Amino acid sequence: MRAIVISATGGPEVLMYSDCPEPDLNPGEVLVDVTASGVNFIDVYHRMGRYPLSLPFVPGNEGAGTVAAVGEDVEGVSVGDVVAWANVMGSYAEKAVVPVSHLLLVPEGVEPELAAAVTLQGLTAHYLTHSVHEVKPGDDVLVHAAAGGMGLLLTQIAKLRGARVIGTVSTEEKEELARQAGADEVLRYRGFAEAVRDLTGSGVHVVYDGVGAATFDESLAALRPRGMMALYGQASGPVPPVDPQLLAREGSLFLTRPTLGSYIATKDELARRASDIFGWLAAGRLRVHVSRRYPLADAARAHEDLEARRTAGKLLLIP
Repeated sequence: MRAIVISATGGPEVLMYSDCPEPDLNPGEVLVDVTASGVNFIDVYHRMGRYPLSLPFVPGNEGAGTVAAVGEDVEGVSVGDVVAWANVMGSYAEKAVVPVSHLLLVPEGVEPELAAAVTLQGLTAHYLTHSVHEVKPGDDVLVHAAAGGMGLLLTQIAKLRGARVIGTVSTEEKEELARQAGADEVLRYRGFAEAVRDLTGSGVHVVYDGVGAATFDESLAALRPRGMMALYGQASGPVPPVDPQLLAREGSLFLTRPTLGSYIATKDELARRASDIFGWLAAGRLRVHVSRRYPLADAARAHEDLEARRTAGKLLLIP
C-alpha cells in the first residue's frame, strides 16, 4: 500500500509518499480502506516534532472509510461498514488500522468524506462548547480563526446553543465565510480585545483560542470577570509561561489547555459526542466546508497551504 511516512521531523518536505507493507491486525483492531483523511494542525505539530513521536511514523489523526477486515475480539463492526475515527495515528495512508474502541459507525445520510472532515474537529468543538465551557443562551463567545475548519464548527455549534458569536479573521473572504456560519460580529485580529469590549461592555464569557502565542494576551483581555480562556491549540506557536497572578488581576479568570483525548476518555462519551455531531450533520443543522481536496501524494502541499493560511474550512487527503 501507499502511505505518507515521516522518518525525520521538519518542514513539509519530510512528508514522503512511500510504499509500505499492509499493516497487521491485532485483536480488537479493524483494517479500513481509507476514503479520506482529515488534515489538522496537530499533524503539523507531529511533523515538526513539537509533540515528539517515535520515528518513523505515518501521520494523520482522523479519517473515514470502509471496513476491509476485522481482528479477533471485535464486536459491533463488520466488513463493509462505513466508519470514521479520530485521535488514532496512521490516517495518511490507503489503509489504516484502528482500534474498535475508537471507531464510529457513520450513519446513513452522512457521506464518508464529510465524516472524515468533521470527526476530529467536530468532537473538539463539541467538548469545548458542552464541557469546557457549557455555552448557554445569551453567552458572548469569541472564536478565533472563525473561518477555519474548527472556527466554522465552533461558530455553528455555539449558535445552536443560543450564543452571540464574535469571530476573528484575516481577510474579507474569510469574514464572509464566518458570517455564513452564523457569526454575529466579525473582527480583524489587530486590536480585537478593545473591539470586543466595545461590543459587549464587559467582555465575553469564553474565548476559544487555537492560535496561541499571537492572540493569547489579548484573548485574556477580551474576557469578562470569571470568564474562561480555552486554549485548545497553538497554530502561531506555543504560549510563553504565564504568571497565575495575571488571572487574578484580570478578574479571577479561568485558563485551561484541554485536549480531545481527555474528553472522549470512554466509549460512551465518544459515542455521545459523535451522535450529536453526525445527527446535526445529517439533519442539515451543521455544515462542513471542505476547502480543498488533495491527492494523498500531495500531503506536503496541504501542510504548506494550512500553515500559510491560504485556505479556509477543512482540508482532506484522498488516497
